[in-house]
Amino acid sequence: MGYIYREAAAGCHVVAMPYPGRGQINPMMELCKSLVRRKDDIRVTFVVTEEWLSFIGSDPKPDQISFSTIPNVVPSELVRASNMLEFFEALMTNMEAPFERFLDHLVQPPAVIIADTYLLWAVRVGNRKNIPVASFWPMSVNVFLMFHYLDLLRENGQFLVDLLGENSFTIPSRVVFSEYEHGKMIELRVL
Repeated sequence: MGYIYREAAAGCHVVAMPYPGRGQINPMMELCKSLVRRKDDIRVTFVVTEEWLSFIGSDPKPDQISFSTIPNVVPSELVRASNMLEFFEALMTNMEAPFERFLDHLVQPPAVIIADTYLLWAVRVGNRKNIPVASFWPMSVNVFLMFHYLDLLRENGQFLVDLLGENSFTIPSRVVFSEYEHGKMIELRVL
């Protein structure tokens, strides 16, 4: 694992934990670059899986941003599309413990954790470690609003997808997320 054993730097230490996907990693990196451009004493530890480090480790970044890794505890990026449910379940159940162990090995505890909104377990880890967690939503506001108002869309007859038929699928919404408290995912069927 890529734990950091360096002397504590002066200033503010931020740990960034993106969802392991290009569409979330790139916006999180851009946010981190913006942070370090604003103030020289901000240091960011950008945490990815070992596989993702092999994809982005050579990308240019400011010196104030360093990469660190947790083990590959989710299906590979190269095959995850073949079973997104398995990937999402692994994301919600397998990444929390390695991330918490990573935090335990830091010389300088972070002032804040910036975590992708989908990584709900980051809030639990932050609470246990007494570290504030900022939720980062890298997708468009339209996607956020659709998830946020899914219940109203259904109630008003504007959600026109038949989820009770043979082709039912799981929707990652507030309902599904709340069920990850116990490490199990439920199937949401919109009636």
